[in-house]
Amino acid sequence: MKLSKRLQHIEQMVTADYNHIWDCCCDHGFLGASLLSRQAGQNIHFVDIVPELITAIESKLQEFFPYSISAWKTHCLDVAKLPLQQYQGKHLVIIAGIGGDLMIQFIDAIQQKHPDMKIDFLLCPVNQQFALREKLIALKFSLKNEVLVKDNRRYYEVILVSSTSDTHKEISPVGHDIWQSVSVEQASVVKQYLDKTLKHYKRVQQGSTVDIAHIISAYNSKT
Repeated sequence: MKLSKRLQHIEQMVTADYNHIWDCCCDHGFLGASLLSRQAGQNIHFVDIVPELITAIESKLQEFFPYSISAWKTHCLDVAKLPLQQYQGKHLVIIAGIGGDLMIQFIDAIQQKHPDMKIDFLLCPVNQQFALREKLIALKFSLKNEVLVKDNRRYYEVILVSSTSDTHKEISPVGHDIWQSVSVEQASVVKQYLDKTLKHYKRVQQGSTVDIAHIISAYNSKT
């Protein structure tokens, strides 16, 4: 099972020793299965709200991981209702492949339900990155890692954050590390993404009554 470039980067960012990793909106379960293969966490949870997907994943896991060292469990439920309190230890919640607006709703719900738990979130929104980052800042989350990925002509920000505040690791509304590059290829990806993002917000500004000059200014500071 070959992961897409986007999923590969998400998978590689799971490095800490987690007791429970929640692969949310898991679709066909490829990411969770890859984490299970390398025993990235003691327990891998596959979460999706579509019953048919969860049934298919359950069948595949029973076939390919009958004697896995890491335990696995499937959950057919809304991400906003993750039963984290039922499981002791360190949690990583992975949410990818959905819009930033829905991601904000999920994170809000999880935080309200578990206000005293220390939770890491690994996030990869398909849009609304600025709004998501502003929400994470408002929640006083701290940054652990972030990368920019180009996959199949689309650009993705992958953001690893903690619900624990840390003034030395504050989150930027437009990102910081994602604009750094160590290769000519990545420098090109960074420039393309910045150009594309600025063009998008300038188009939005022209047809909008809402003033988003501060967003454009924030991205312009990266040029």
